Amino acid sequence: MKKWFYPLSLVTLLGFAALFVYFNSKEIAQFDNQMTQIFGDNNIIGFFHNFGDTKFIIFVTLLLVIYLWLRSKNYRGMLFVLLSVGFGNVLNQMLKKWVERERPDIPQQLETFSFPSGHAMVGLLYLFTIAYFLTEHQSSKPKRVLIWLVAILATIMVGLSRIAEHRHYASDVLAGWMIGYSWFVIVALWYEYRNRVFKKYTE
Repeated sequence: MKKWFYPLSLVTLLGFAALFVYFNSKEIAQFDNQMTQIFGDNNIIGFFHNFGDTKFIIFVTLLLVIYLWLRSKNYRGMLFVLLSVGFGNVLNQMLKKWVERERPDIPQQLETFSFPSGHAMVGLLYLFTIAYFLTEHQSSKPKRVLIWLVAILATIMVGLSRIAEHRHYASDVLAGWMIGYSWFVIVALWYEYRNRVFKKYTE
């Protein structure tokens, strides 16, 4: 990973902490209302919620695990996926139950809590994890950049879909992206450290 990824993860962690503390503030409420006015009821953006659904993520994640196993028997990579996406989802559920923020008040609203957004957080985790392994041994810089741009754009659209459908406040989505990215970098740091140690002892 690029070195600037690491300090950025600290920034996003601090940003998540700030939202965690102040999500009930008047300023955050104004921000949420403005984002709802911009993105609310946008059916095109709302379509992207499908790419953040649990069943879809499980299916794609299993494909990635199979790919890592068949391609190179990358067991550490398979554990990376489990820690990033699997435990990331558990972390999201724990945070929701801890904060207990109610979702926006609309008819037939989901019954689970709102902060942070699972679509935003786990969506980022599985998309960034896919991009990470697709670019891990990719020598072409334009291809690496393209893969990451697609992953980032898809992550943004999945998160915004929750605002478009009034399932989450914008601050929920922003918090999901922030803590999701921080957790992704933590797992990536572990993975790269273990690879360096393995390489050192096999040389």
